[in-house]
Amino acid sequence: MIDIVLGGSSAQVLTIKIGRQLKIPTILPEIKKFPDGEKYIRITEDVNGKTVAIIQSFYHQPDEFLIEYFLIADTLKDLGAKKVIGVIPYFAYARQDERFKPGEAISFKIVTKLIEEVGTDEIYTIDTHLHRVEQLSEIFHIPAHNLTAVPLLAQYVKKNFELNNPVVIGPDEEAEQWAKIAAKELEAEYDILEKERLGPSEVRIKTRELDVTGKDVLIVDDIISTGGTMVEAIKMLKEHGAKSVIAACTHPILVRNALTRIYQAGALAVIGTDTVPSSISFISVAPIIAEALRRG
Repeated sequence: MIDIVLGGSSAQVLTIKIGRQLKIPTILPEIKKFPDGEKYIRITEDVNGKTVAIIQSFYHQPDEFLIEYFLIADTLKDLGAKKVIGVIPYFAYARQDERFKPGEAISFKIVTKLIEEVGTDEIYTIDTHLHRVEQLSEIFHIPAHNLTAVPLLAQYVKKNFELNNPVVIGPDEEAEQWAKIAAKELEAEYDILEKERLGPSEVRIKTRELDVTGKDVLIVDDIISTGGTMVEAIKMLKEHGAKSVIAACTHPILVRNALTRIYQAGALAVIGTDTVPSSISFISVAPIIAEALRRG
């Protein structure tokens, strides 16, 4: 059973929500920067003999939030915490899971190793961007759980939009896992988009099987970063007769003008969660994190 939830600077509001769900104390440590940019961390509550969950998301400034996590986790163990559980809603560095060119750092393996070495006993993430690694347990040597927020996204869409004969689309093959989950929630069919190469520089994007003509489409992915994938997918779906297109993701990174470009492409709405706080973070992942921590 979790005794305390502790919020790093990237997830303090989310931490408070989780603490309220679990009805347990919340710690917000003292976090400052020295003039040279170094982080100062001070945990002001007694954690001796306690099981503490650190809530820290690695978005936008992953290096800074990682260092902060390392300082917090090691300090908790040094202060006598019985168990340290890392809850990382958005897990950065998962893309580089093998060496593609000579000399490359395999970032995923390095980051997971460091998380373990600072004293983390168990880890929870949400919709981690896994490629060749199918399960977190393949790379972590501690208990590791990859939760999903996709049912919450689908439930939000179902509640807030009138969908006529909806279909769910994954923008690529990797997104099929999320499209399948969302389709189950909406009791709808799902498909993915495929690229068909027509020539050296010409590519056509199309659905694998489904006809979207006259249908309301929910296109779902784990991350929207630059928005390029979503923009092309929405344009294609509209060109093929989709009545409306709603874009949803777990992690709304939304760099530069991504959100504007997605709406310009024809999206009816764009929806995300608070793994990354943003203007479209309409859904909180606090309930699924709290439930997972409660189950242990």
